Amino acid sequence: MELPFDKNISVSKLVSIFRSTSATYKFYWFWAILEAIESGKKTITKREIFARMISLSWYTVNYFKVSFGKQDVIQSAVEQIKELESLSIDSSQEHILSTLLITKNKETVSLLNHFDNNVPHKFLSPWLGSGSKSEIYDKSNDKFESVPYRLEKEYIEISDKWLPYFKVHIAFLKTYCYWNLTLFLQSRNPNVPDIPNKINRPIQRGSLSIHKTRFWDLVINEIGAVNCIYTNKTLKKGGYAVEHFIPYQFVAHDLMWNLIPADSSFNSKKSDKLPKFDDYFDSFYEIQKMGFDIIKTLRPKNKFLEHYLPLFPDQIFEKNKFEDHIRPMLSIAHNNGFQYLEI
Repeated sequence: MELPFDKNISVSKLVSIFRSTSATYKFYWFWAILEAIESGKKTITKREIFARMISLSWYTVNYFKVSFGKQDVIQSAVEQIKELESLSIDSSQEHILSTLLITKNKETVSLLNHFDNNVPHKFLSPWLGSGSKSEIYDKSNDKFESVPYRLEKEYIEISDKWLPYFKVHIAFLKTYCYWNLTLFLQSRNPNVPDIPNKINRPIQRGSLSIHKTRFWDLVINEIGAVNCIYTNKTLKKGGYAVEHFIPYQFVAHDLMWNLIPADSSFNSKKSDKLPKFDDYFDSFYEIQKMGFDIIKTLRPKNKFLEHYLPLFPDQIFEKNKFEDHIRPMLSIAHNNGFQYLEI
């Protein structure tokens, strides 16, 4: 992906910023600046940029629990601010931003101000080279026409040469930032599925109603009832929920090999908890295999059977293959912060 060319500015230097990164700071700093420009700002307080950095990374950290790396302070700041400000996991970006702009909590303010130590001036290194913080601040003012912004203690001001470029190409620049952030997080989480869909908060979770009516209802119609693998309650048609065995927040999909009928009252209790492999895998495998085999016999052209093809290309539901897929995913999810289910 290449950035649009502009003869009046050094676009190549902007590209070079993301070539060598050891943390997510630069991505979220630039993304936050673009969001502020999009809202009509030319002069932007650092407090607003830092608050936007937290709001932009909120869902990736708190909901999907993607790891940013041990040295990345954004992740720990998001986790701490959630508790300090009593914010919920599904708080909107606007609510988080407004909360952080007015908070008087000294610990929260300290966490936000930590980002002032390096990010604002080091972002300008392709234009201004290396140097002390004070030297880069001075240079940013002396060479204001050539750099994207100049630095002051409490705010930055976007350069008149760069502002039109940012405004005209803002959608593309945000996509470029998103793309580079995705590549970075994928390198830090090579075994975590679907990183691109874990950067932004999904507008709305998809319904599982057709998974119920066009798959599990057909299975239950055939055999009369199934038992919930968690509560052992008998589940009949119309009296169950369809749930993700491995939490949606980790897999970020609704593929049928991860969906099973469950006791409706227990489904909300399970939430994003991980079922322990030794306690639940055998029962999970049995109900999945039964469902797969029944649908394959009754409705061999059922579209949901396609969900199983990457796991079982020969359409033989083998326990060892299923275990080799499920066990490491549970382990990776737990290592990323998802907790095991305790009953």
